[in-house]
Amino acid sequence: MGQPERPEQREAAQSELPPGQRLQRGWPVTHYGPVPRFKPERWEFRVFGATADGDKHCWNHEEFTALPFATVVADLHCVTKFSMLGAEWGGVLARTVAELAPPAPDATHVMVWAEYGFSSNLRLEDFLSDRTVFATHKGGELLTAEHGFPVRLVVPHLYAWKGPKWVRGIEYMTADRRGFWEERGYHNIGDPWREQRYSYQEEPGDGPEL
Repeated sequence: MGQPERPEQREAAQSELPPGQRLQRGWPVTHYGPVPRFKPERWEFRVFGATADGDKHCWNHEEFTALPFATVVADLHCVTKFSMLGAEWGGVLARTVAELAPPAPDATHVMVWAEYGFSSNLRLEDFLSDRTVFATHKGGELLTAEHGFPVRLVVPHLYAWKGPKWVRGIEYMTADRRGFWEERGYHNIGDPWREQRYSYQEEPGDGPEL
């Protein structure tokens, strides 16, 4: 355990928190369903849907981990109201994936697919942020299975449910479509600074057209 935070450190940290959030010193394990078993020989990362060339693009685990590695220092804000500040995430930038497997010109959104059919939708501009990363490491160490090994998506400027654990690929879309939690009452965008937690808070244009 580290040294206790001084009052001025706590005040500075609190000033970086989105509304309604509290500072978290550790990293709680939060997820829905069981932790999947990683089988490297069967693991594959897929990019499909509205791709620029109309084809599906795939990497096995060895190929994916050989992609350019980047480090992003960013916060993680959970909709359950804890925030972890200044974490170091290492992995493959979403932009790198998009450069290798570009979206079609009319693509507007991305569905991120994870184990057990779990999904989360993102606007394309959120996905292409220079701080969105398919993380394989935190603090220089491989992620644990409970925290999403081998790959979890981190989208620092949105609530953490927008970055699923155990990611297996992305689908480019030409129209928005709600993901797993979005279909169950969570906000379609999930901006913590606007405290967009639940679907009843959505304004016109925040969600897919009915």
